[in-house]
Amino acid sequence: MCDETKLAQWASGTISRRGFGALGGAGLAAACAPMANSGLGMGNASNALREQGVSFRTADGTLDGFFVHPGDRATPGVVFWPDIAGLRDAKRDMARRLAAQGYAVLVVNPYYRDVAGERFSDFAAFVENDGFQAVKPWRAKLDAAAIMRDATSAIAWLDGQDAVDSERGIGTQGYCMGGPFTIWTSAAVPGRVGAAASFHGGGLVRPDSQTSPHRMLKSRTDYLIAIAQDDDKENPEAKTTLREVASARGVDAEIEVYSGDHGWTVPDSPAYDEAAAERAWSNLLQLYTTSL
Repeated sequence: MCDETKLAQWASGTISRRGFGALGGAGLAAACAPMANSGLGMGNASNALREQGVSFRTADGTLDGFFVHPGDRATPGVVFWPDIAGLRDAKRDMARRLAAQGYAVLVVNPYYRDVAGERFSDFAAFVENDGFQAVKPWRAKLDAAAIMRDATSAIAWLDGQDAVDSERGIGTQGYCMGGPFTIWTSAAVPGRVGAAASFHGGGLVRPDSQTSPHRMLKSRTDYLIAIAQDDDKENPEAKTTLREVASARGVDAEIEVYSGDHGWTVPDSPAYDEAAAERAWSNLLQLYTTSL
């Protein structure tokens, strides 16, 4: 998972800021590109997207985020949980790409309890500015109970938007620290969340916690749990535990180790792997097409 040791390696010069920029540029181009002839999503991709910054009240304050959706019809809503670097252009572009396939996407600022809006322009800025230490006290507040409160508010807000088809299921996807948030989201509003996807999620199996994500899988939600190969190497038992729990509970869950390191799906990450990221993208669209 994304920890201080890995961030220190990135910051030490293993990958320079120029390298970050090159990776981010190529990755963002891929993230913005339509999925040609995919056969997935809700029909033809729409170029007429509408987007805006939004905010609304939760039990803990005023949550802010980025909302993007097709401008010509109501579509299923998606709660999008960013990685540790938070709300930024890489995540907005990923949301735009998904919206173009026929979804109304809310990218949440996970740190709204402490700061509003974008704090780091990209992952390189996060590393260079000792982002891990900056977000550490903010992230400490994001336990299962807090995320479930946020998820309940976010889904209620989505259901109140004309751009959202509230007769369809809600999707949720998360990256890095946002991976567990997707499972907590499905547990918070199990009657609404039809699909949840975790990409290189950290801490999906926490043996000493009663609110560990693996203990909160719900049979009314379909899951895609995409595990990074280096995370699997560090904790190979996690996938087995997830599979065993899903099987015992009758949960439809695709749990797989991908040929990419932690962060491989995120365009401005030094671990971005376009081929593996595109495979994860296709599987996400298939999940949403089937389950929402």
